Amino acid sequence: MFKKYSVPRWLVFINDTILVFITFFFAYVLRFNLSISAFDMNQALYHALLTLFVFTSFNLIFKPFSGLIRHTTIMDIFKVVSCNAYSLVVLVSISLLARIYDWHDIFIIPFSILVIHYGILSVIQFLTRVLIKMTYEFITIASGEKKNVLIFGAGSMARLVKQIIQTDHNSGYRIIGFIEYDKKLKGKKMEGINVYPPTILNSLEFLKKNSIKVFIVAEHDISPKRKSELIQMALVNNLEVLETPKVQDWLNGDFKIGNLQKVKLEDLLGREPIELDMTRLEQELKGKTVLVTGAAGSIGSEITRQLTRFSIKQLVLVDQAETPMFYLDKELRENFNNVSYRIILADIINREKMENIFLEFSPEIVFHAAAYKHVFMMEMNPHEAVRVNVRGTKILADLAIQYQVYKFVMVSSDKAVNPTNIMGASKRICELYIQAQAGRSDTKTQFVTTRFGNVLGSNGSVIPLFRKQIKSGGPVLVTHPDVTRYFMTIPEACQLVLEAGFMGQGGEIFVFDMGKPIKIKELAEHMIRLSGLVPGEDIKIEFIGLRPGEKLYEEVLADKDKTQQTHHPKILIARGNKEDSRLLSFKINNLLKKLYQKSDIQVVLEMMQLVPEFESNNEYFKYSEKSVQGFFEAQKFHQTWTLDVRSNPPASASSSNHGV
Repeated sequence: MFKKYSVPRWLVFINDTILVFITFFFAYVLRFNLSISAFDMNQALYHALLTLFVFTSFNLIFKPFSGLIRHTTIMDIFKVVSCNAYSLVVLVSISLLARIYDWHDIFIIPFSILVIHYGILSVIQFLTRVLIKMTYEFITIASGEKKNVLIFGAGSMARLVKQIIQTDHNSGYRIIGFIEYDKKLKGKKMEGINVYPPTILNSLEFLKKNSIKVFIVAEHDISPKRKSELIQMALVNNLEVLETPKVQDWLNGDFKIGNLQKVKLEDLLGREPIELDMTRLEQELKGKTVLVTGAAGSIGSEITRQLTRFSIKQLVLVDQAETPMFYLDKELRENFNNVSYRIILADIINREKMENIFLEFSPEIVFHAAAYKHVFMMEMNPHEAVRVNVRGTKILADLAIQYQVYKFVMVSSDKAVNPTNIMGASKRICELYIQAQAGRSDTKTQFVTTRFGNVLGSNGSVIPLFRKQIKSGGPVLVTHPDVTRYFMTIPEACQLVLEAGFMGQGGEIFVFDMGKPIKIKELAEHMIRLSGLVPGEDIKIEFIGLRPGEKLYEEVLADKDKTQQTHHPKILIARGNKEDSRLLSFKINNLLKKLYQKSDIQVVLEMMQLVPEFESNNEYFKYSEKSVQGFFEAQKFHQTWTLDVRSNPPASASSSNHGV
């Protein structure tokens, strides 16, 4: 029974509040040598109430009671101690000011009492949490209660898992059955244990009757799609899902039952592994100098990792983010010490610096992944979207032509398709410019664009944000219950960028088959369940509304009517008209000319002239779409909108697919 219920957060809050009050009086008594008659009880009561008010306020702000007590970690203890420390600083400050400005005595609390109280309270709160955690673990073990388990597979790996669980009496698991797709095994027993079809995971009656708590994926010779289906069925019914580690860990005798791993979020995508034409890529890359911009970002760094597999002459890695570049350098030194590379801190809009890089290293291939990516941030800063995304891309493309680069591959975004926000529109302008350069007769540079949607775990994306919210006890903030996005993994996206980059001959916009869209609400629920918690019970999900510029649904990249096939099943070519290079350059130069002398609306109007399909979802800019007269109406709206967005920072899936 103890295992089924967690201590309610409100009860933890009340417990902490009572402890603040009691330990304060205890500190008072200690300060006066255990003599109650030595101090004024009424004054002590006022001091206690003031202390209680301050501590309670910080408790409500930092919520050290929000985590599950039975899963208390060092970080939870640190949060409690930090909250108490802030309260101590405020109370000391109040007492100090009261002494200086001669306030009433109720504000003058002896410093020694405050320090003693801080120490006693922190220790008791720590011991309380540890005691509950230890009691939970003791009762679980002492009761001999084991978690009932279903194991997927009927092969040697599944039988090995069974053997280890049954021989390790401290494993905490009891095997109820095997799950197998093979219809010949349905209704039979394997080594004395029942074999069930996968549909049994959907039978809530069966799961409750047998108190199934855990589902272990033991066999890995299964398609990603089937694995995803199994995991989702288990998660929906609040089962803990684990899988066996790599085969070599078993064969070397290193495996223990505690080495079972939680499944990854990527497993839920159910996507088949990418098959690259390694021979062709090696031929294209061998002996070449390759420049990667945005090299420290999610996509740029993974492109870098992928490139280390080939016989490249030198990697030139450019990014303006100092700390991420430090860690990228560290990773390359530790894991890829056979690769020649240079780390360069530079801003892509600094033409002089970028030209020096082209002049010094003479790159033959450029992967351009540097960009501002956050939809919400670009809605508030349209000038920066144009400055970095448009001007930066133009500078690099022009230098590529000037220094006779062989291949230029730009990483774009699904948000460039019928854009409804500034970030997407800026990337669409970049696409148009890159495509136009490919049509020039005076250059041999092959310009290629790759376009895809969101990637799991990219910097600033919804995944790490949700993970942080879950870790802090929730709530998980989602913009809308019906909002959907397309996802792929970072390695998958970068593999396709490489494949498409060398597939193109110049002028193509390659789009990737992103699979089926995923509801962000369901993604949040999966992440909560993968953390061993129950959505709506342990962690709440709250809907905060779409942010300015956000779409409810993303465009379908792999629409057959708008694309043509290539030899790779996951890579298609987007159909579309190409712009005249000279006319487009003229328009873009006008956009960039005296950029910071223009208002936000003027910038957006010029972007709409470049991208006619750009229809802003942002109410602030909607006025400007029909006529310039809307400028005056929009200016009135601007004050209200700015106050609103600055007081409600973004909290969900409003970011694109790659990092700066």
